[in-house]
Amino acid sequence: IPPCDPTADDKLYHIYITTISFAIMLILVKLSRQMRVGDRQRGLLGLLSPVNFLDHTQHKGLAVAVFGVLLCKLWGLLMSPDPLPFISNTQNKPANTEPVAENWVILGVFFYPALYYPLLACGTLHNKVGYVLGSLLSWTHFAVLVWQKIDCPRTTLIHQHFSLFSSLPQIVCLAFLSFQYPLLLFKGFTVTEQNSGSEDLRSSYYKDYVQNILRKKPNKISSSLVSFQHSFVISCELYVTWSFFRPTAFRFPLNLAISCVVSCIGLYQVGLLLISAVVPQLQRIRLGVDENVASLLAGFRIQLSPDKHEVVKIVVYYIWCVEVCYISAMTLSVLVSLVMLMRSMVLHRENLKGLYRGDIYNVYNCQRNIRPSRPALVCWMGYTSFSAAHICTGMIVQTMVFFLCLLVTVFLIIIPILYRKNLILFQMLWAMWPFWLMILLSVLFQHLVGSLCFIKKIAGTRDLDNRVNLFLLTYLMFPVNVLIGVLLGVWRLIVTALFNIVHMGRMDISLLNRNVEPFDPAYRCYAHYLKIEVSQSHPVMKAFCGMLLQSAGQEGGAAQKSRDAEEENNSCKGIQLVQKEKKHRVSSAKRARRHWQLLYTLVNNPSLVGTRKHFQHQTREGFLNGSLHQRNKEGSKKGAAVEEAEAPASR
Repeated sequence: IPPCDPTADDKLYHIYITTISFAIMLILVKLSRQMRVGDRQRGLLGLLSPVNFLDHTQHKGLAVAVFGVLLCKLWGLLMSPDPLPFISNTQNKPANTEPVAENWVILGVFFYPALYYPLLACGTLHNKVGYVLGSLLSWTHFAVLVWQKIDCPRTTLIHQHFSLFSSLPQIVCLAFLSFQYPLLLFKGFTVTEQNSGSEDLRSSYYKDYVQNILRKKPNKISSSLVSFQHSFVISCELYVTWSFFRPTAFRFPLNLAISCVVSCIGLYQVGLLLISAVVPQLQRIRLGVDENVASLLAGFRIQLSPDKHEVVKIVVYYIWCVEVCYISAMTLSVLVSLVMLMRSMVLHRENLKGLYRGDIYNVYNCQRNIRPSRPALVCWMGYTSFSAAHICTGMIVQTMVFFLCLLVTVFLIIIPILYRKNLILFQMLWAMWPFWLMILLSVLFQHLVGSLCFIKKIAGTRDLDNRVNLFLLTYLMFPVNVLIGVLLGVWRLIVTALFNIVHMGRMDISLLNRNVEPFDPAYRCYAHYLKIEVSQSHPVMKAFCGMLLQSAGQEGGAAQKSRDAEEENNSCKGIQLVQKEKKHRVSSAKRARRHWQLLYTLVNNPSLVGTRKHFQHQTREGFLNGSLHQRNKEGSKKGAAVEEAEAPASR
C-alpha cells in the first residue's frame, strides 16, 4: 500500500478546529451569562456554565452521539502509531527521543474530550444561536472526516481497511449530530426559563409516571385465549422494547442510555480488531502452505500421509477449520454480549422501579442506605466508562474460551467421527468403560433405592423409612460417592467458569457469593450508581416538588392579577393609592393543605433527621434509610414527650 496523505491535512485541520471550538465555547459562555440574568457567576463556574448536558431534561441523542465519537477517537488513539495529529512519524524516531508516543497518548486522553465538548454544550442552552453553532461545528467534523476517508481509504494499520471500518461508528454519530442540530433549529425549540433549576421539575415525564402508577390496571387476558406462538412473539417484542427503547411511564436515565450505545460501539470495535488481526494472517498461512510442510511435520514425528500432496491438502483443511472455529467463536461471543446487554437493560429497569417503590432488600439482597456519598459519586461518574470497558474485556475473554472449546470439539470429536481416524478421545473413554459403567450404575442404584425403599407415602405426606438400612447403605456407598464427588467437583468448576465468563461483561450482577458481593468491584460500582440515581432523580419526589412549585406559581399569579385589577380600578376613579397593598387572602383549607404538605415533606426528609432535637442523641446505627430502627422508636417517643412537656414552660 503506497503512503497516502489526505488533501485535508490532519494537523492543520485540528489546529483550526481547536481554535474554532474555543471561540464557540466563549460565545456559549457569553450567551449563558446573558440568559442567567440573576445568576452572577464568576471565575471557573462562569466559564463552565453550559455544562448541564447530563440533566434529565436534555436531549439524549446529542449526548449519546458525542460520547460515541469520543470513544471512537480514544480507540483510534490507542491503535494509531501517531496518537496526536500534531505529532507525526513517531514510529520512525529513535527510542531515546522524548517525549515518546506513550506520553502523547496521555495528552490525547485529555485533548479529545476538550475538543468535542462544544458539540455537547451547543445543545444545552436550548437557544437558536447554540443550534446554529452546533450545526456548523458538526458539519465541519463530519465533512472533513468523510473527505479524509475518501482520499485515503486504505492504510497499513493492522489491515488495509481497518481504519476505514473503525471510523464508521464515528461517521454515523457525526452524521446524526449534523442532522439533529438543524432539526432542532427548524423546530425552534425554546424554553421560557432557560437553565433554571425548576426546568427539570416542570417536565411532564414525572406527572405521567405518577399517573401511570395511580391508574387502574386492565385485566389480564386469559392464556387460553392466546396461542402459544402469538404469546411468544409478543413476549419477544416486549423484551426487546423494554431492553433498548423507552417503555410507557418509565424513562431510562441518560447515563444508562449512553452506556448502552457506547457498549455496542465498543463491541463493534473489539470485534473488528479481533477479525482484522487474526483472520487475514490465517488466510496468508493457508495460502502459503507447500510440500515443505511434510518435512516440517516429519521432524516432529508426525506423518499424516506418505504422499506430500495429500499432506498439503490435510494441513490446508486443518487451517481452514481453525479459521472457521475462530470466526464462529467471535460471532458467538458478540451474540452472547448483546444478549447480556439486553438482559442488563431489563434488570436496570426492574431495579430502578423497585428502588422507587422502596424494595431495597429485593434489589441489593441486604439493607442499604440510599444516600449520596463520596464513593457513590465517584462510581456514578465512572459507570458509563466502566460498563463499556467491562463488556469489551468480557468479549475478548469469551472469544478465547469459545475458540479453545470449539477447537477441542472439532479436532477431537467431529473430525475423528467424520473420517474414522485419530479417535484418541474415544479410545481413552472406551478404555475406562468399567469405571464409567460403575459410576452410572451406582448413581441409578442410589436413586432407585432411595425412591422405592427409603421413602414412604402416608396420607399424601412423605417420610423416611428403613433408617437402619439407609445408614448401612450410606456407609457402603462412601468410596463410590467419593469418586462421584470428584466428577461433580470438575463439573462444578466448568459450570462456574462458563457462567462467570458469559456474565463477565455485566456489572448489574455479582460474580461472587452474596455474602462477599462488596468485594466485586464492578457490582459495587453498580450498587453505588443506583444510590445516586434513585436519591437524586426519584420521579415521584420530583413530581411532588413540581406540583408544589406550580401551585405556588399559580397562586402568586392570581394574587398579582387581583392587585393589578384593583390598582387599575382605583386609578380610573382618580384615587391614588397611598397605603400599602393588602396581602392576598388564602383560604383556610388551602393554608392547612399547604402546612400538611410542608410537614410531610420535612418529616420524611432523611437529610433533616440530624437537626431534630430529640434525634440528636441517637447513634448512626439507629437510623436506617432516613428512619429509626424499631428498637429506637421508643426512645424517640420518650424524647418527643419530654419536649412536649417542656414546651409550655419555655413558652
